[in-house]
Amino acid sequence: MPLIPRIAESEWKVMKVIWASPEPLPSYDVIQALRDERWQPRTIKTLLNRLVKKKALGYHKYKNLYLYYALVAETECLKAESDSFLERCFGGSLQPMLAHFVEQRELTREEIKQLIRILDEKRR
Repeated sequence: MPLIPRIAESEWKVMKVIWASPEPLPSYDVIQALRDERWQPRTIKTLLNRLVKKKALGYHKYKNLYLYYALVAETECLKAESDSFLERCFGGSLQPMLAHFVEQRELTREEIKQLIRILDEKRR
């Protein structure tokens, strides 16, 4: 399995735009998608370049455009990030993490039912 790059919080926002598109995107489209972030276009281009260097994104040149596409799947990055979080914060143990979030968050009846269903499926 290839090494999944560490992606910073701001880079996640860029990756989510790229992952949401079925086609490679020019930087202009990424900039437009992130306009609510109030980042300068140059900042977004810097983030794109960082992600290319980390091998999270690839690109190809078409005329005067660089078209960016993901080299890593969102699911792979989510797994790597959640594994890293679990290891850093809970020593890699899932039970204390689940207990912490269940105790700290308000859950609807439907969310509780869904958690019970998931745990029951795991038990089988």
